[in-house]
Amino acid sequence: MNRYPRDMTGYGAHPPQAQWPSGAKIAVQIVLNYEEGGENNILHGDPASEAFLSEITGASAWPDQRHWNMESLYEYGSRAGFWRVHRMLSDLPVTVYGVATALARAPEQVAAMKSAGWEIASHGLKWIEHKDMPEAQERAQIAEAIALHTEVVGTPPRGWYTGRCSNNTVRLAAETGQFAYVADSYADDLPYWMEFGETDQLIVPYTMDCNDMRFAIQAGFTNGDQFESYLKDSFDMLYAEGQTGAPKMLSIGLHCRLIGRPGRAAALARVIEHMKSHADVWFATRIEIAQHWAAMHPPRRTPCPSQMDRDTFVAEFGGIFEHSPWVAEGAHALELGPTHDTALGVHQMLVRTFRGASEEQRLAVLNAHPDLAGKLAQAKRLTADSTAEQAGAGLDALTDAEREKFVALNTRYASKFGFPFIIAVRDHTKSSIMAAFMRRIEQDRATEFSEACRQVERIAEHRLLQKLGA
Repeated sequence: MNRYPRDMTGYGAHPPQAQWPSGAKIAVQIVLNYEEGGENNILHGDPASEAFLSEITGASAWPDQRHWNMESLYEYGSRAGFWRVHRMLSDLPVTVYGVATALARAPEQVAAMKSAGWEIASHGLKWIEHKDMPEAQERAQIAEAIALHTEVVGTPPRGWYTGRCSNNTVRLAAETGQFAYVADSYADDLPYWMEFGETDQLIVPYTMDCNDMRFAIQAGFTNGDQFESYLKDSFDMLYAEGQTGAPKMLSIGLHCRLIGRPGRAAALARVIEHMKSHADVWFATRIEIAQHWAAMHPPRRTPCPSQMDRDTFVAEFGGIFEHSPWVAEGAHALELGPTHDTALGVHQMLVRTFRGASEEQRLAVLNAHPDLAGKLAQAKRLTADSTAEQAGAGLDALTDAEREKFVALNTRYASKFGFPFIIAVRDHTKSSIMAAFMRRIEQDRATEFSEACRQVERIAEHRLLQKLGA
């Protein structure tokens, strides 16, 4: 099987109703990253100095050396930046992403976080890259981070965000069974569930755009006004969507050493006042959002067509194209993934197989379809799908005159084109079917063959929507 693991669909066009508490139109979630003292440093046993997210343009790691300027910039975050942000946000719910080794070097800051009632989630053991870390080592570091966090904070973390993660991170965090949510994703405006074996792990996505890290990259913010404007626009857009009945979550990412600088903090203060000026805004920690989502939208496991073996897939979908299981067989051999675990996803793969077939093969599919209101219908020998479809359009309750007209048209049509008249009856009434019959019977064969194939595809879509839901 050729399988593609990424889910490119998610909630699609119709995301679930968040049902935020008290009818809130938006959930605003503020993250303060506490990384200072956990960054790359030879003092911490790392091979080189830090080179990420600082005021130093184009910073590079210094192998086997301390970087005094870099260290002092990080120290600003713990010595001054944290306290400025704490004064500004101590009356709001905030989630701290705390690097365990950094928290261990920050007793006063941890006490202040706890005094403010902030959630302290885990930001890993160290603020370092994990992309090349062996799986066993990363698993061990996650366990060590949990243990150290528990010692320092007094309670184990219920949320996890590595940030500089590997392809294994989310799975390894989920396998611990420790976390109400994992935040290493930027894939949605709402929480969502992922399956890892028998574990259903809630993902509460984070943000890279509403994030002060953009002050430290070349393509980012250069002044507070840009940051302020972007956050206000993000808030206003999501708030408007909430007013129309589709509430979302706005994540805001902050770093002590970045937003803690006075010129940036001023912009943040204006943003917070803007948000507070609106009614029906739920400021929440990430654990509160996770708990709400788990209660309102618990995990629900459904059959996944992309994970079915060939025989099961064909058994489920082999009848979608009338008496033509080869279409399902061909679809199963294509690249399938989570994005195909929907009616429209399966439909795409089936029609790809059908469209890629020879004209003779497609003609055989057309000829597998019964006549409308024909002898098979009268003898009750149609498939269950065809029976329901024809009955839904009233073709099982024709007058004698209507039936005679259908029989005559069927005979004329089949004689002219070499296949039966096919139409997605769920799109029509008895009268519109007759009108289409009269129109199409006058077309040339090539045009009508193409039209009949399109109708077969539409019938398949209806059947899949009936089977799997929208």
